[in-house]
Amino acid sequence: MEKALGGEKRVSRLKHYSSDQKILIVGDGDGDFSFSLALAMAFGSGTNLLATSLDTYVALTIKYRNAESNIMELKRLGGTVLQGVDVKTMKFHTELKNRRFDRIVFNFPHSGFKGRETELHVINSHKELVAGFFSNECHLLRHCGEIHVSHKTGHPYDRWDLEHLASQSSLVLIEKVGFHKEDYPGYNQKRGDGIKCDEPFNLDPCCTFNCDESNGVKFSQKFVRLIYF
Repeated sequence: MEKALGGEKRVSRLKHYSSDQKILIVGDGDGDFSFSLALAMAFGSGTNLLATSLDTYVALTIKYRNAESNIMELKRLGGTVLQGVDVKTMKFHTELKNRRFDRIVFNFPHSGFKGRETELHVINSHKELVAGFFSNECHLLRHCGEIHVSHKTGHPYDRWDLEHLASQSSLVLIEKVGFHKEDYPGYNQKRGDGIKCDEPFNLDPCCTFNCDESNGVKFSQKFVRLIYF
């Protein structure tokens, strides 16, 4: 929370995020909005946060037992919540097309359970989702802003080749850092699909790919931080 201290404002931080950044959180990895709420609680305010989901409000309340209460608390803290937003077309969304963000976060992109994760058509479906996300979000990103994507590593997830997908939208990898769920108190990752949609999925040991922003600026005005698990 920002507080006046001798005429100055104090900026609250939680890992890569701060209360003075405009932050857009998208995707079903934050299905019940627990990640967004974790940031708002840490900042003492959600006025700098805009969280979206592909699901409608009714679908969210059916799929996730804590979705309604999380949304209510996030709004109480000043956050903005939008439902029914497709990451592959969101640059045209009425509430988003004229906004720009310092940080855009997509936790665990996943196109749905359409077969085994090792099957080529499933991998291609995931890649199509992430490519569409990158091509949209680069239009919503401020100069020197960052896109953060959390993602598992190892087989078959490495076959998504997120770095290449990012490069297709003129995004440059800038850094590699660790990510730990416990850094975001209250965050609960969700499967987001099927009869077990409200259950968590396994998080393996993780790392985050980054490069120094001052180096990245030589190549592009846009940056991407890929958070891998």
